[in-house]
Amino acid sequence: MAAPVPPNPPSPPELGNLDLAGTAVIVTGAGTGIGAAAAARLGACGASVVLVGRRAETLESVADSIRQGPGQALCVPADLAQPGTPGRVAQACLDRFGRIDGLVNNAAVVRHYPIEQWAIDGFDEHVATNIRAPFFLIQAALPALRESRLKAVVNVSSSSGIVQRTGQSVYGMTKSALDYLTKSLAGELAPSGVRVNCIAPGPVDTPIHATWASDLDAAYSWLKSQVPLGRIADPGEIAQWIVLLLSPVASFLTGAVIPLDGGQVIDRE
Repeated sequence: MAAPVPPNPPSPPELGNLDLAGTAVIVTGAGTGIGAAAAARLGACGASVVLVGRRAETLESVADSIRQGPGQALCVPADLAQPGTPGRVAQACLDRFGRIDGLVNNAAVVRHYPIEQWAIDGFDEHVATNIRAPFFLIQAALPALRESRLKAVVNVSSSSGIVQRTGQSVYGMTKSALDYLTKSLAGELAPSGVRVNCIAPGPVDTPIHATWASDLDAAYSWLKSQVPLGRIADPGEIAQWIVLLLSPVASFLTGAVIPLDGGQVIDRE
């Protein structure tokens, strides 16, 4: 008999005072899913949030909710695959808020194909969005980050950068590269006090799955089967960790890649 699947737990409790009021944080992929949840949580902490994404309408919806609380919000509709976007995003934050205290590199594209079906434009889009954009966003934000009391970067990777799955070669490769970038820059930037950490989520209930799965019900069943805890995460669970890593609570943590995946990367053989 198959083991029972545990029910979804109640929503995680709200984190206490994380000393983020008055900070300015850039969040990419902020219109939906993990990015939207992180932006909302930052706004609830009193931060000013720069929301970056391709669709202005979804960004504005999240921004409106932030403005109803103690936070401020600025929407920057942009395609992170374009080379000039990182500099434009950093400048928009400086122009509006006069500072950059934190950066959340969350935006990503994901497609799953066998190697024979890949074309150069799709390959390049993955590299440009999933690894080039985070690299150059950190570069663009770095002078302001060095002047901040927070000095924090959180990259959002994936368990796909650790486990090997058929058809996930390009997406997984970019996420593995983001893990490496996190650790490399953590060491490089530590002398100036800039912290660089990474969350590597497993399956999360976000719209991104519709970009690679033709049958969402089947995809979700398969995703759950890959997780020892037997469920898919809520975006708010990941957002809590992002906010925690940005905050001074994590001031002695850098270079960490945290597998927030329900045990997916555990070797169960």
